[in-house]
Amino acid sequence: MMIDYQAMIAPLQLLIQQTASEELLPHFRQIERHFKADGSIVTEADLAMQQRLAGELQQRWPTIALLGEEMSEVQQQAQMANSHRGLWVLDPLDGTNNFAAGIPCFSVSLALLVGGEVVLGIIYDPIREEHFSAVAGEGAWLNGVRLAAGEEALPLSKCIAQIDFKRLPAKMAAQIASQPPYSSQRSFGSGALDWCWLAAGRVQLYLHGQQKLWDYSAGQLILREAGGKSCTLDGEAVFNGRLEARSVVAALQPLHFEAWRDYLLIMR
Repeated sequence: MMIDYQAMIAPLQLLIQQTASEELLPHFRQIERHFKADGSIVTEADLAMQQRLAGELQQRWPTIALLGEEMSEVQQQAQMANSHRGLWVLDPLDGTNNFAAGIPCFSVSLALLVGGEVVLGIIYDPIREEHFSAVAGEGAWLNGVRLAAGEEALPLSKCIAQIDFKRLPAKMAAQIASQPPYSSQRSFGSGALDWCWLAAGRVQLYLHGQQKLWDYSAGQLILREAGGKSCTLDGEAVFNGRLEARSVVAALQPLHFEAWRDYLLIMR
């Protein structure tokens, strides 16, 4: 039986928006942070958001397993092995550092994997009430308006780049900082939103040294369906259906992508 993934978008967006308004926004700027074993930050809002969405998704789609960022690695591996009927990949609060510090740049990211491929992706920005979504082979949207790369006349030297320097190889980071091929650089602190803002044309280039499955699954689909391109620093597809971290090289315009990728190859 064929599944209409497009028909799933609206109820999922409503669910995520309602849950974020009840579990995230009331605690923004007023919640304690804790450190996980790997040194990253988690808050009670991360945990409450994941628990609430996991329960709602299980109730509505009981045959689809869920992998959440706040699960243990053992639990995540078990969910990956149980994904033959589909797998939700959830980051309940992407940009936890921003959220805990009172910086209004964070998001909720949800992707659906079927047959080892991402077929649906949703990223929600609760502060700006922006819903980014995509269905494989059908396009990408921002609040119902289709995203498309269009034509871009900017040379690489006039582009804005989103770059997460701290996860890049030190030599590469130093070379890029000293010999940038772009006009200016940004780092916003929410990897999921980085993909979306690239897909929306707010920036033109993207580079990240290490993203997890829940960071990029929905975002890479949204960018691809908007006409953008991405790969790892090794030239592989970013999404590979596994848990290990992946680097990201991306651009919305194909010509920008080729020039950006070629520049980074020289820097390696």
